[in-house]
Amino acid sequence: MTAPARVPVRTRTSADLIRAEEPVLAHTYHPLPVVVARAEGAWVEDVEGRRYLDLLAGYSALNFGHRHPALIEAAHRQLDRLTLTSRAFHNDRLAEFAERLAALTGLDMVLPMNTGAEAVESGIKVARKWAYEVKGVPADRATIVVAAGNFHGRTTTIVSFSTDETARAGFGPFTPGFRVVPYNDLAALEAAVDETTAAVLIEPIQGEAGVVIPDQGYLTGVRELTRREGCLFIADEIQSGLGRTGRTLAVEHESVVPDVLLLGKALGGGIVPVSAVVAHREVLGVLHPGEHGSTFGGNPLSAAVGTAVVGLLETGEFQRRAAELGVILRDGLAELVGKGVLGFRARGLWAGVDIDPALGTGREVSHRLMREGVLVKDTHGSTIRLAPPLTITGEELVTALGALERVLERG
Repeated sequence: MTAPARVPVRTRTSADLIRAEEPVLAHTYHPLPVVVARAEGAWVEDVEGRRYLDLLAGYSALNFGHRHPALIEAAHRQLDRLTLTSRAFHNDRLAEFAERLAALTGLDMVLPMNTGAEAVESGIKVARKWAYEVKGVPADRATIVVAAGNFHGRTTTIVSFSTDETARAGFGPFTPGFRVVPYNDLAALEAAVDETTAAVLIEPIQGEAGVVIPDQGYLTGVRELTRREGCLFIADEIQSGLGRTGRTLAVEHESVVPDVLLLGKALGGGIVPVSAVVAHREVLGVLHPGEHGSTFGGNPLSAAVGTAVVGLLETGEFQRRAAELGVILRDGLAELVGKGVLGFRARGLWAGVDIDPALGTGREVSHRLMREGVLVKDTHGSTIRLAPPLTITGEELVTALGALERVLERG
């Protein structure tokens, strides 16, 4: 019996492509039924030509919008020269990337990696090595204090200290060495820190939890506590960093400088996966050849794109845009409180919006907004997250808020 001819991908409809994924892709995501084929700036287009305003921006991986001209140019230029050497050799792009990223963050040394989870894993390894070699913690007894509600990735070690049972269930046994305390609770944090503590690892703003912003003074308190107790402050800015909150880094809202900074997502400009651990020299300096590494970390293509990203941030334009447009976002959401919005948390161009559960779950509201031509994603329950590209215009932002208002009015 002759098998039916396969339909070329380019002629398939969105429905065809969604059905085609089902038997061949592991079911690790539950995407909205949109099949994106093209994108530019803050807009994406599906295979049928329908356009949507993107208010998710790849979970902040697309801070500079889709296909930013400067980033695309940097990638094209590097593609014509050299893409990968591995770290077995030097390449001519890595030094500039590391120098400029260190200068941008006010720290000294850079460990280039690929994904956010790799940056977190690397930060954990560095903190433990530092604890044994510098602080003098007995071998294999180092602990790291983390916050409940965290999202740092989904590797085996990272889900070991997650409080999200969906991420944890079925993946034990778990990695020891972590203590979980409530977020935004300095007293609980102080009680958990002792002579074995290598580091306190927190998100300055908890993104996956629903853009949870701590009280003013919390980050300053974390910095003072870790300095006093002789342990490291590791700030996971993979989602909150690189312009998203109206500053280069979210910790800058309290003028705090951590010992270790974890970056990713937007560092690759929406083109290639790029992450980094950036730290003081006395911390990253504990690593020696053979103790850690990555085949693709620091490759020339990633370094070229990462350098172009740093170049955009060096101008300050995107931080200013996030701060200024954030006022429009905050004011627009405030108008919707009591009209289907129970409350919200916003900083820069980032917001967690709590929808009245009587109007639907966050996913249901996301579906309704999709039909209005606006893409967002739920976090938990009836909360949706808004994280538009920093290139969005004020008019486009108002359009999106108008769509949310219509969806809430219809219930």
